[in-house]
Amino acid sequence: MSGDKKTGIVIVEDHDITRLGLAAALKRLEEFAVVGEAGDGQAALEIVQLTRPHVILMDIGLPVMNGLDATRMIKQIDPGARVIMVTSHADEQDIFAAFAAGADGYCVKDTPSDQLVMAIRSVQEGAIWIDPRIASKVLRAHSGAHPADPPLTGRELDVLRLLVDGLSNHKIAERLCLSVETVRTHVRHITEKLAVSDRTQAAVKALRKGLV
Repeated sequence: MSGDKKTGIVIVEDHDITRLGLAAALKRLEEFAVVGEAGDGQAALEIVQLTRPHVILMDIGLPVMNGLDATRMIKQIDPGARVIMVTSHADEQDIFAAFAAGADGYCVKDTPSDQLVMAIRSVQEGAIWIDPRIASKVLRAHSGAHPADPPLTGRELDVLRLLVDGLSNHKIAERLCLSVETVRTHVRHITEKLAVSDRTQAAVKALRKGLV
């Protein structure tokens, strides 16, 4: 799919009606191409290897192989693939488990189609995406947490908040009137201070510890 201007998408969902509905909604948009569909995690691995999509929409509760295990294996097969969990599970344990498995986004199944489109665009640009309702829930649950990591500067916290909101480096730069290189530097400092390896883990840790 690398030479195709369209965003190649694989949909992994065991409920036929839900899967067909997602496919129909995305096929209406010229920027997307649904290149494969699967009803279980094992079939998803085979389709991803065959089609090399840009983005995979993945349910958690799948037969044969669950969505978490499938995501881990997909990331091993194709580290550049972006995975968005689209699931009815909205509790903290599932959210953190999904990102630990390598997910780049997390949406609940009643997410409006325009937000799902925004999520796909965001993760393809290298940002993460968390359903705003879930993000608020996690933040409230951890609002009393006290971080033990080195303190972040005010500007680093500004960048971290926008990172958690799913903005790419370019969007963060525009919002804060900074250069993209400066944003990259802030992101690097944030990951170093939080002792994480990438921006996704930084956002997850920020939510877990109530940093933003």
